[in-house]
Amino acid sequence: MKPKVYIETSIPSYLTARPSNDIRAMANQNVTLEWWENRRSRFDLFVSELVIAEISLGHPDAAKRRMEAIAGLPKLAVSEEVRLLASVLITEGSIPEKAEVDAYHIAVATVNGMEYLLTWNCTHIANAILRPKIEATCRKHGFEPPIICTPQELMGD
Repeated sequence: MKPKVYIETSIPSYLTARPSNDIRAMANQNVTLEWWENRRSRFDLFVSELVIAEISLGHPDAAKRRMEAIAGLPKLAVSEEVRLLASVLITEGSIPEKAEVDAYHIAVATVNGMEYLLTWNCTHIANAILRPKIEATCRKHGFEPPIICTPQELMGD
C-alpha cells in the first residue's frame, strides 16, 4: 500500500502556472513539476472539495489547467468531524482565524488519515513555527496529523 498524500491547492497551482519571473516561484514550479512527473506514482494522491473550489477560481484557462492536473484524484469530503477539528485548530491558536481555509485543509488531511499534506503554503501550513502547534492540537483531539511538507521535502526515495 502506497503512502497517502493530500494535495493542497498550491500544488496544482504551481504545477500548471505559466513560468514565473520570480526566482523562488520559478524554483518551486520546477520542483513541483519534477515531483509530479517523477515521484507522485509512489503515492496515492487525494484532494478535497476545498481544493476543487479554490482551483476553479480565477482565469478560466488557468482554472481548466489546474482541474485537468488533478482529474481523477479521489476527493475527500468536508465532514462534521473535519469541521470540528478545523474549528479547534483556530480556537486553540494553531492557525490564525484569517486562515480558516488552511485549517480546513489540515483537518481534511488529518481526519482522513493522510500520511502527508503536500503544500507550498508556508505561511500557515508548512510553517516551522506553527507545525508543532498544529500537531499538538491534532493529537490532543485524538488524531495523528500528517507530515506537512513541500514537494522538495518529499523527493527522497
